[in-house]
Amino acid sequence: MSCRRFKLDSSILEMLELFDIAPCEDGYRMGFLIGQRFSGFIRSRAARDIILQEQLLPFAQTPPGRELLEALSINNKQAYPRYWDEMLGMAEGSGVPFLEIKLVNFRKELLPFVQMQGGPREAVGGEDCSDVLVVNDSLAVAAHNEDANVALVGHAYLVRVVLPNGLSFTAYTYAGELPSCAFGFNSNGLAFTLNAVPPAETEIMAGGIGRNFISRDLLEAAGLEDALIRIRSANASVGHSYNLVDVRNRKILNVETASGNRISVHEVGATPFFHANMYLHLQVQQVPNESSLSRQRRAAQLSAKSKAEILSVLGDSADEKCPIYMTGPMLHTLCTVLIDLDQQVLSIHEGNPKKGEVICVFPIVRK
Repeated sequence: MSCRRFKLDSSILEMLELFDIAPCEDGYRMGFLIGQRFSGFIRSRAARDIILQEQLLPFAQTPPGRELLEALSINNKQAYPRYWDEMLGMAEGSGVPFLEIKLVNFRKELLPFVQMQGGPREAVGGEDCSDVLVVNDSLAVAAHNEDANVALVGHAYLVRVVLPNGLSFTAYTYAGELPSCAFGFNSNGLAFTLNAVPPAETEIMAGGIGRNFISRDLLEAAGLEDALIRIRSANASVGHSYNLVDVRNRKILNVETASGNRISVHEVGATPFFHANMYLHLQVQQVPNESSLSRQRRAAQLSAKSKAEILSVLGDSADEKCPIYMTGPMLHTLCTVLIDLDQQVLSIHEGNPKKGEVICVFPIVRK
């Protein structure tokens, strides 16, 4: 199955692939099937990903890099052996070296240390993703811009997985990475979107749990409380912001985390809540981010009282230097997702969401 998709730079149609995976006997088999099916995407992403080729791979050959990667590998494999096996299977199925698969999955945990070794500050790249969240008497919506480095344009796909226990999940997935560092939902009625946040160097715990592993684990959460337990119990290396959506109970939480199991939970209410890529309520030292600050200021000027207005906020590009909707040269809005809690559906929009180009609609709760 596939969804209609427009290229960012033309009107030529291409496809956003959706791969259905029946229950597998183990994580390795699931990862192998994904790697085999999307080997072309994964190989292409690895080859053109400048951050991987020019920063992560050279860093991995240095003594500090080898030591850090070893610590990350040991700790994450021990905490999540099935997801580790999924990465192994993906490497085997795609033919991409396992080292490269590890590096793209740990990129956010590695890049701050690349910078400490003299790498470019922009390597950390906290300028990705914006969300508008609201729950009031007439509207309950989570809307999200999935922003990423130019290397990921055309290198994402959807996987829909049925697990042996009967749980199913659907996840937007970057080539070579675990599902999902972007957004997804499961048959328990739990959905999520994610925002990167930039903790200061002193706030980072070397060798802790990777964010890709935590978000992969969220795809199997039984509900909102279980999702919070999974986030709280993971000893994360760096920070993250999770937008947890409980469709069955019409509830949205923004959860900000940092190393040392620090967490702050904000329940979204009637006032539209905009989140870019800086901490808003967890007290953590962070790196000021001009793009996030500009997007926050611009969003505060705009009305978000309806789904159309919310999509218009996410499509705004009035600030040419730091727009909410990104078109390059380095960062692109790959797609926009809108989760309607009342209709219990997730829709994916490509191109500027102001134009309403819906390419996929998924029921979150099966009737």
